[in-house]
Amino acid sequence: MKQAIRAARIFDGEREITGEPVVVVADGKIVSTDPAGLPVIDLGDVTLLPGLVDSHVHLAFDPFGVATDQTDPDDVVLARIRANALEALQAGITTVRDLGDRGYLTLQASDAGPEVLVSGPPVTTTGGHCWFLGGEADGLDGVRAAVTERVERGVDVVKIMATGGSITPGSSPFDQQYTTEELRAAVEIAHAAGIPVTVHAHASTGIKAAVDAGVDSIEHAFFLAPGGLAVDWDTVDTLVRKEIYVSTTTARRPTAEPATPVSLTLRENFGRMRERGVRLVCSSDAGIGPFKRFDSLPHGVIEFGELLGFSTADALASATSVAARACGIGDRKGRIAPGHDADLLAVAGNPLQDLSALLDVRAVFRNGERVV
Repeated sequence: MKQAIRAARIFDGEREITGEPVVVVADGKIVSTDPAGLPVIDLGDVTLLPGLVDSHVHLAFDPFGVATDQTDPDDVVLARIRANALEALQAGITTVRDLGDRGYLTLQASDAGPEVLVSGPPVTTTGGHCWFLGGEADGLDGVRAAVTERVERGVDVVKIMATGGSITPGSSPFDQQYTTEELRAAVEIAHAAGIPVTVHAHASTGIKAAVDAGVDSIEHAFFLAPGGLAVDWDTVDTLVRKEIYVSTTTARRPTAEPATPVSLTLRENFGRMRERGVRLVCSSDAGIGPFKRFDSLPHGVIEFGELLGFSTADALASATSVAARACGIGDRKGRIAPGHDADLLAVAGNPLQDLSALLDVRAVFRNGERVV
């Protein structure tokens, strides 16, 4: 079934198109911009964008619970996954990349609403960050076996913990968990199967090891150090040269808590990374706390424009076309273009003039069907 959708303007994932443009969709795909006599759904004074892509979420987590508590039965976790995915969809997030579940449960949630890209349990060392999700693997043989298992399970991305993390008792974000050789072994197996690898890395040593191993993207990349932040700008320049994406995981709902010196410096550092050419992706890490709800991504896009120095178009691209490419799906997501999936978001007004327009959702289409 063909249908035509008209808006006052379009942001196609890279640029603005004005003059009441029309998008024609058929069988879940965008096919053209020529309505050719079709009846037109006129959305009025809205901007039509590609559905947003959140490249870092944890659908199995309860933002108001404790991530380390994994005692809920599978049916409860699956219900939570679907509810969290629906919250994302209602905010215009039509694709999410889940970077850590328990027991590959998100593989059972393809009907959750948004398209869900799955990593399964993240690969981590014994007792390492997020060990409670069941992905422990040690040494070269352990890493190779863990990645092979994920390939056989049919994951969309392999997630590895190169450093520790703050939500896991006994784990430190400053400590490196895997060597460059171990990370490279993971990359070789995953890439041979056509699967990208993304790495959790907070501190400089883990970030450098991941970069040297040839991963596709790095989650966080804060360059944490005892007492603050210490960016290794040589490693940043290598990120640029190797065209490795950085998923910032900074999107969050507004909070009354005052900004800390570390958080302000972090935003300043990301701004400097952008100036040096790092491919920054706006993402949320949704699920890890009450300010990390699954509708948080638009707030991060606003922050990219207000605090990181992005133009409005580049900020929007960071959660559409750039995010889709970072997830390895840029050939079908993140753009309003013929051949791409008809995942669309309509917002009131013009986010290219005021990014806060993203918060006023008027319609969401998933595979060409209106769901909001």
